[in-house]
Amino acid sequence: MIRRAGRALVLLAVLAGALNADEIPPGERLSGYDMMGAEAQAMQRDDFANPAMLAVKEGEALWHAVPGEGRPSCAGCHGDAAASMKGVAARYPARDVPSGRLFDLPGRIQACQNGRQGIAPQPRESTGLLALEAYLALQSRGMPLASPRARGLDDAVQRGEGLYRQRFGQLDLSCAQCHSQNWGRSLAGTRIPQAHPTGYPLFRMEWQAVGSLQRRFRNCMTGIRAEPFPPGAPEWIDLEIYLKERAAGMRVDAPAVRP
Repeated sequence: MIRRAGRALVLLAVLAGALNADEIPPGERLSGYDMMGAEAQAMQRDDFANPAMLAVKEGEALWHAVPGEGRPSCAGCHGDAAASMKGVAARYPARDVPSGRLFDLPGRIQACQNGRQGIAPQPRESTGLLALEAYLALQSRGMPLASPRARGLDDAVQRGEGLYRQRFGQLDLSCAQCHSQNWGRSLAGTRIPQAHPTGYPLFRMEWQAVGSLQRRFRNCMTGIRAEPFPPGAPEWIDLEIYLKERAAGMRVDAPAVRP
């Protein structure tokens, strides 16, 4: 009985290894920046040329803006973002201790707007919310993404991996089939990236605008003819957490530029 149980455990370990055999070793991981052409890389490196920096300037103004009489600004509670927000984007999504709820960074901003400032939260993909997210993300530029597993988010990592490997849509494709098994190949004239979310929110040339990671998720889902989850859905947050685990240790380069 003990021998049989031992063999079963070994078999499970082998099967688990086979399922994850397509994962990219740390030494071979490339960010979207690494996979762009020289011209796009130069645009990202130069803050005067990077269009996403316009959103950062707007976010900085919103950080200091008083939303109404008797209501605090973001700076009124948190002070200088360069100090108080340093590393925050590298640690999100995170679990809210009192409620146990998982928040991504824009979700946390919305929660503060509602609960602390007493104003209606700005909608996802709105100019204001993206601007605040870009401003906060800039404060973590160059810092390594923190491992969600190391922060006790194993449950979300597991759910996110399930979504990453699940086939969706009429094309019956999973995230893993493109971004783990076929990265570097060409799709519609663009190289398939490894899906390391180091640069969001970012200016995407295809959009000619700044957009969120969830917007990119929705683009992929509609591209494979699947019905996307609603904005802010727990599934998106779980998927982001898994991608952050895959990218743990890679440097934040937000707000980035991508093709």
